[in-house]
Amino acid sequence: MIPLDADFLHEVTPRFSGQLRQNQHDIIEAVAGVFQSTLEAYEINTMLRIAHFMGQIVHESAGMRTTQEFASGAAYEGRRDLGNTQPGDGKRYKGRGLLQLTGRENYRVYGEAIGVDLEGNPEAAAEPAMSLTIACEYWKRRKINPDCDRDDLIAVTKKVNGGTNGLEDRRKYLGRAKTALQRIIALDPTLETPPESRPILRRGLRGDAVVDLQELLRKHDIPLTIDGDFGPATDTAVRLFQERKGLVADGIVGANTWKALLA
Repeated sequence: MIPLDADFLHEVTPRFSGQLRQNQHDIIEAVAGVFQSTLEAYEINTMLRIAHFMGQIVHESAGMRTTQEFASGAAYEGRRDLGNTQPGDGKRYKGRGLLQLTGRENYRVYGEAIGVDLEGNPEAAAEPAMSLTIACEYWKRRKINPDCDRDDLIAVTKKVNGGTNGLEDRRKYLGRAKTALQRIIALDPTLETPPESRPILRRGLRGDAVVDLQELLRKHDIPLTIDGDFGPATDTAVRLFQERKGLVADGIVGANTWKALLA
């Protein structure tokens, strides 16, 4: 597992001053000790999965400087789709946590999932370490890891946000997280993602994982433009490599092909 500590979190998040800086510092220090183990428990354990998770939580928490939405929550009053059926539920179950848990029904469901009475004690969802667990539980329930494996920012954002609000801000923090993780891996190559944890790639995909694939193919003396696009040229290159290694030449890059590429 790639080591994830307070230094990593500070490297990805924006810089603030004054009270905002102190708020961010307090949240980061509160989650740093459990950040790696919590993500590992939810299999958010590859460079792409960690980077996308960071891109989303940093945006949703306004740079990890709050675990509560700034609005009062009054706008959610009477929202039966959120389970807000009692007077005062809007404010009581306002958005809290690193991914902004909202509504009585969600507080009940996620509280039951992690074994905490969030419906009876909604303020607990704003406690930093608790909010990290809730965010990871949401990530699991929404099956976001496969979207991360494809490096599909839009799909990840839609599952978190319901749309694409703040997409460029999320993209910015995703990029920062990738840079920070690449630096960590460069210092210790043994942290490189193992073959079985790498995404399955095939024709039509794009992104950093395809760039990694293309770079590895070039290291095996297969001429190829590195453009992050798994198009016809990359498909042909993969099939050629697979034939050379005695693998099934189907153009699909799974664990066996990754293993041969990394050997």
